[in-house]
Amino acid sequence: MDVARGRTFAKPWLIALALTAFALQTDDFVIVGVLPSIARELKVSEAAAGQLVSVFSVMCAVIGPPAAVITASWSRRHVLIGGLLLFCAAGFAVPLATSYPVLMALRIVAALAAAVTLPTVFAVVAAHSPPERQGRHLAIVMTGLTGAVVIGVPLGTWTGAVFGWQATFVLGGLLGLAALVCVHVAVPRTPSPPAAGLADRLSPLTRPAVLGVLLAAVVAVLGNLMFQTYLASFLHDMAGVTPATLGGLLALTGAAGIAGARLSGGLVDRFGPARAFILAVVVFAAAMLGLALCWSLRPAYLPLIVLLLLVWSAAAWAVPPPVQARILALAGPDAGPQALALSSSAVYIGSSLGAGLGGWLLSTHGSGALPLTAAFSALASLALFAATERSTRWRGRRRRPAHGPPPQRSAGNRVGRT
Repeated sequence: MDVARGRTFAKPWLIALALTAFALQTDDFVIVGVLPSIARELKVSEAAAGQLVSVFSVMCAVIGPPAAVITASWSRRHVLIGGLLLFCAAGFAVPLATSYPVLMALRIVAALAAAVTLPTVFAVVAAHSPPERQGRHLAIVMTGLTGAVVIGVPLGTWTGAVFGWQATFVLGGLLGLAALVCVHVAVPRTPSPPAAGLADRLSPLTRPAVLGVLLAAVVAVLGNLMFQTYLASFLHDMAGVTPATLGGLLALTGAAGIAGARLSGGLVDRFGPARAFILAVVVFAAAMLGLALCWSLRPAYLPLIVLLLLVWSAAAWAVPPPVQARILALAGPDAGPQALALSSSAVYIGSSLGAGLGGWLLSTHGSGALPLTAAFSALASLALFAATERSTRWRGRRRRPAHGPPPQRSAGNRVGRT
């Protein structure tokens, strides 16, 4: 049976890959909840402890693309298993870390494992999904990333509070071990990708269209993280939202994010990634402008704020599936892991820039400037994406033969449709 179309295999291997994404993303985010405990026990400042978060993101952004190029001809199933083994080892070794440098080294190892594994997860999804369901399948695995925020982070924080901060990382190792078992059992064995020279592996990634979509993704993520990072300050200043209320709002917005990602996957399959991306960004910008208007009318009506937050989260998590599908279509199936590694790097770069710019806005102009600036960032992302699409269509018309029938559209090129 063709594993790409066989319904028998769809549910188990997708669950295995979603669990892998959940474990990796939980380990990335969960440390925030135990930073004070780490700083206190290892006798460092909280700012220094916070570098454990930064180094994970930076390593994933920097190491992901070259690692994907190096492993491009390896068996993707073996890359998943090897990456998860390394990830589990880094988590289980944390209780042995008695100093800050040792813990930092273990976080670097975990980040290296995540940088190799997460792009491979999405490459496997693309390889085993029929074109007409690729968007939905990517969105299913995206729920693992969203679930890390909704379930993984609170669970890890609670674990650290009850059993000590080291147990938080052991929990990450256990999640990775569960993902490893599921991958070993459920992900189909497939032949290794054909070997290619370094120039051949890199050439799809230097195409202007690929780089244009990646730049649009960086700007979109920048706008979202600019707002998300300082959401607590914005809500407190606008409506007096307390930490207790904030926890409930985060759970609601996380659930909306899962729904947004799933809906986006269906839109990618039905209308193509370009239209799905445009719709997601437009809705995101509208939600940000709505929140900016609420700020001008503060104290704002809380139910209206909650509604706008749900729309914001759904739209924000609706962006990655069309970006990934468009990148895959532009780079080609043979460059899937490399292209998706660049996509992951774009997310990490946008996150870092967004958090930095949001902090500057908060300190110089107050939290009210965040949603308006995020809306402008989203519109800039939309302009970059639209310019890339126009340029791609123009180059395609130039390459089309002057005589003869136009190329036939098939289901296989639907994910690249604009």
